[in-house]
Parts: sequence; structure tokens; C-alpha cells
Amino acid sequence: MKILVINNLYPPHYVGGYELHCEQVTEGLRARGHEIHVLTSDYASNRPDVPQPHVHRALRIHGMFGNPWLPIHKLEVLEKHNNQQLRVLLKAFKPELVYGWNFSGLSKSMLFTIQNLKVPTLFAVCDHWLARSPESDVWLRWWNRKPQSTKNGVVRALWTATGHRSRIQEIAPTNRVEELRFPRIYFCSSSLRDFTVAAGADVKHGAVIYCPINTSRFQSAPKPAEAPVRKLLYVGRLHEDKGVMTALRAMYEVKAKFDGTLSVYGSGEPEYERKLKDFVRQHNLPVQFFSALPPSEMPAVYAAHDALLFTSEWPEPFALTPLEAMASGLPVIGTTTGGSIELFRDHKNCLTYKAGDYEDLAERILELIGDRSMRVKLATLGQQEVRARYAEQVIIDQVEQYIKATLQKSHA
Repeated sequence: MKILVINNLYPPHYVGGYELHCEQVTEGLRARGHEIHVLTSDYASNRPDVPQPHVHRALRIHGMFGNPWLPIHKLEVLEKHNNQQLRVLLKAFKPELVYGWNFSGLSKSMLFTIQNLKVPTLFAVCDHWLARSPESDVWLRWWNRKPQSTKNGVVRALWTATGHRSRIQEIAPTNRVEELRFPRIYFCSSSLRDFTVAAGADVKHGAVIYCPINTSRFQSAPKPAEAPVRKLLYVGRLHEDKGVMTALRAMYEVKAKFDGTLSVYGSGEPEYERKLKDFVRQHNLPVQFFSALPPSEMPAVYAAHDALLFTSEWPEPFALTPLEAMASGLPVIGTTTGGSIELFRDHKNCLTYKAGDYEDLAERILELIGDRSMRVKLATLGQQEVRARYAEQVIIDQVEQYIKATLQKSHA
């Protein structure tokens, strides 16, 4: 199949898991013989470029990743540019299908261009962009919402009366967000789909295809029952909504009963990092902080620890960290605030606790330490389930079938 992937960022230039997920699926499909081109932004991180002839870094980001918010005259130039780049690649490549991913920071007018050209399209949604981003898109909002100033109202009325809007419409559509349609779409969790529906998007029909992990990278076996739990692990952003402070407070609660440590891998805003480290110093806690590591180094980190604390307190769409830990044979103690409720089964493949409740988390830590047979059972079943349900090839099989069904429906 000939497929055009569109995403706001693409590795090696990325800021989070969404882009890595996109790359993993894209390259997995390419490995199966599908011809794929990627249209993405010119965003550049500090990671070195690699030769990627199939990746076109031609789009411009607006208002995100260090890019400024533009006044309407300059934004018009950006909108025209992005839509023209899309049309050029569509004409040159002639894809059978457009495969849309994350449009945060990208021109939502491109969604209408694709829609108007009637190219078979499907979307993979793995964060809240569809629930929040289209409605806040500056370009579409400027044309269709009540003007925020008299000047804006005058300019818009003038551009409409003189036919300027009609001419722009042919290049960078100005339709209302409510006219967007997503007949073929899947989400990385049922929780994210429900969240998006609750925000007003007509996507109740969306399928669910979970995020994959490369299980071959995580080969550690569950530790035997006689091995004590000495090293707990946290991996993720250092931010209030990630529950890191809850983990630290739990460590204070178990200090007299747990002869072990907590390793924290991640980074965040300097002020919040200082707050966490000050708490550790004030209470003399056995906690060490480490910088975030690239994905290639994480298997060794999991292998060097005995259990993972997944403490997130916001409704994450579907976190990869617990999947990686479980694939590595680690028992997990975690919250069920978002998509993780579709992964975690308390006292079966993990232990769960109430998000934000450090006393509850402390009890689960002591329970894990004290019940060796349960610890092995959790780790063993968790590893088996992740390898069977979330392995890369299993998920790419599901994606491939969904793509084929999308094309079949478009030709019906």
C-alpha cells in the first residue's frame, strides 16, 4: 500500500511518546513492504539528523515547541505554506491513504484540504489534541468565532466582502471546526476515546488499538521469590500531575519498615525539581534523582530495579512506562486514572492504589515487600500479558488490518 503519514514531529526530533509511537508503527509498516512517506514539521531538537529520504520536514509549527503565535497576516502565510506542501506531496506521491497522527501545532485547515480532496483517511489519536486543539486553532477560530476586537471584525468583514476569503478558501480552508469528519479513526485507549467524545467530537464509533512496545528489548525475567525488594523505580516527567510527590510521601511513610531506595528518572521545571529534592533532604529519604535517559538505555534501568511505581494523577491516554516495566519482569504498583485502567488488574497483574493517596501507596509498597509469592505472580502474569497483547508485531497486525478495512470501505 502507498501511505502518507502526517505528524507534527518525527524522530529523531521528538518531545514525547506520541512521536516515538508514530515512528514505531510507520517503520514497522515499511518493514512489511508498504511504501510510506512522512510529512512532518521542520522542528529540530538537539538530536542529530539521520538520512531519511521518505521523511519530508516541510511543515511549519504555530505556537508550540518554541514557535511563536503569529498575527493573522503572518499566520495566513503559514497556513498557505502548509497546505501547499500537503498538496504537492499528495500530487507527487499519489497515496492510497492518508494516515493522520498528531496535529497539535499544525494547521487544522489541512484536515479540510484532505477532506475536500476525498482521499481515504484514517487517524491515530494518542493524546488530547482532537478533544482540545481544533476548537482552539487560531486560524479557524479567527474566521468563524465572534471577533475579539473591532479591528479583527473590520478586517474579516473586508476580506469577506472583497472575495479574499473565497480565494484563501481554495488554498487554506477556513471552515468551521464542526464540519470536520473522522469516519475512520482509532484511539490508544477506550478512556481517551470517551474523553474525546465528552469534549464534543463525533468519534464514538472510533476503534481502540493500544500502543505497542518492542518486547524483544526487555528480556529480564521476573526475580525469584527469595530476592528481596530493595530498589523501587519511578520513570517519567517531574511534574505535579505525575504524582512524584505522592511517591516521596509514601517513602517517608514506609521509612522505618522498608530497607530500600527509590530511583527517580526524569526531568521537569527547575522549581518543581527543587521542591522534590528539598523534601527528600528535609526528611533524609533514600531517594536518588537521575536525568531522563534515551529509550535505548531503559532496559538496563528496569533490569537493575525490583518494582515500578506508576504514580500518575492525570488521565494519561495510555502510558508506555508500565508496559515496559511489566515486559521487563517488574511488579508494578500504579494508579488507574486514565488508560491504565484498561491494563491494570489489581492483585492479578499489578497492585493499584488511589491516585494522590500516599498512605494507600505506602500500604501497597509494604504489601509487595511482605508477600513474596504474590510478587512473583504479579510480575509473571504481567510480563506474559504484555508480551501477548502489546508486542510490536501484534499491534502492527491490528493497524494493518484497520488500514486495509479503511481502503475497502472507501472503495465500496
